[in-house]
Amino acid sequence: MAIAVLDWGGNLIESHAMEGAAANAIDTALLKAKSALRWRRPTSETNKMVRSGENLAPTFMNDFPQPGALPIVLNGQTIGAMGVSSGDGERCAQAAIDAVFKGKATTVGR
Repeated sequence: MAIAVLDWGGNLIESHAMEGAAANAIDTALLKAKSALRWRRPTSETNKMVRSGENLAPTFMNDFPQPGALPIVLNGQTIGAMGVSSGDGERCAQAAIDAVFKGKATTVGR
């Protein structure tokens, strides 16, 4: 498993992979975080939009609309995003965001 944290402009702040993580884990986490930041919503929601045919733009905008990333919203402003390479990444990201921001940040900013 790997994580990637981006600032509001999409710049990589932190990335980390567990020992023994797959070679593509950091790239996966980074792509998920970029998608959450661009669409300002959890990637699981973007995935549902694509699967339903509601919005296919993420498929041709170099996004990775797979569950596992959340935007980070503080005082109504999207300040970054966190992506996790695992399939249960959004739960992991939420736990990390809650720990760092002590419950003051949300993951919905639309």
